[in-house]
Amino acid sequence: VFPGVRQAQWLTKTKLVEGLPPAVQDTMDNPALGLQELEERAKHMVSYARLWDTAEVAPRRERYCPMLFENLIHICRLMSGKYPSLSKRMLARNCRIAATWERESILLQVRGLSGILMNSMTPIPPVASKEEILATKEHVLETFYPIAPTIDLQEVNVYKELNDTGQCFRDGYPYSHPHTLFFLESANVRTDRFRPEQLRAKMLMFAFGNALAKAKVLHGNDPKVLEQPVVVQSIGTDGQLFQFMVFQLNTTDLVSNDGVKNLVWIDSDQNLYERAQCVPEVKKRVVTKPAGISGFQPDTFKKFLALYLHGTV
Repeated sequence: VFPGVRQAQWLTKTKLVEGLPPAVQDTMDNPALGLQELEERAKHMVSYARLWDTAEVAPRRERYCPMLFENLIHICRLMSGKYPSLSKRMLARNCRIAATWERESILLQVRGLSGILMNSMTPIPPVASKEEILATKEHVLETFYPIAPTIDLQEVNVYKELNDTGQCFRDGYPYSHPHTLFFLESANVRTDRFRPEQLRAKMLMFAFGNALAKAKVLHGNDPKVLEQPVVVQSIGTDGQLFQFMVFQLNTTDLVSNDGVKNLVWIDSDQNLYERAQCVPEVKKRVVTKPAGISGFQPDTFKKFLALYLHGTV
């Protein structure tokens, strides 16, 4: 079980910044990009996934969550007419990741399936300036004393310190930079899904793992502050509620709490819509809740699109 973001911050030596970074916010707010023109299409796609995709009265989450994701990605791809470099992307499914690092005197490893990974031919440029990176030296990481910060983590014997970016980044693979991880919490039974806080922790650990594995490919295994930080994004959703994250790996020197920290921007618990009414609710022959999507939140869609466009626009 993945615990909360606070623990993930300690494990990855990361400072948290609430909200999305200015580079992403500027994309959202830029009228020249025409994101507003895509809002109606996004609303239509929500209706399609939630109401029209199946003959069932109420489609199950395991069906509508992936369908909604595919629909949103389809809308994002429409932007490649305006921005041809968007066509230099590739979605990789069931991508495995393994990254190993030392924290204080503990050897840590994140490994497993890292959701759906969008790769790019070019990396996302650093989000934080050199001054902002140096300023993280002053940040004091939270400790959990007397509780061990590794509580809840699975203990295993490590026979080989793996740092593997998975099949996605073999030599010569043109889409060699991790761009955005997508996590779909599509289990129908609530107890089988990660709670939002657990999901955000998982997103952070896997964004960090992908960034660390990539940094070691680029810069070798020696711990150091990176001249060119590695940025990896993450989006998680259960088909209604979205979590957005931008992670910047500034250092692979993770043993001590001193020095430069990594950075993560998190925008939590953003609803794309408030309710999907599959059949109208009728009381005393009066329709009290008509069928359809209510409370559509265009800003949540724009955040999804802005993260997709990040590094291109």
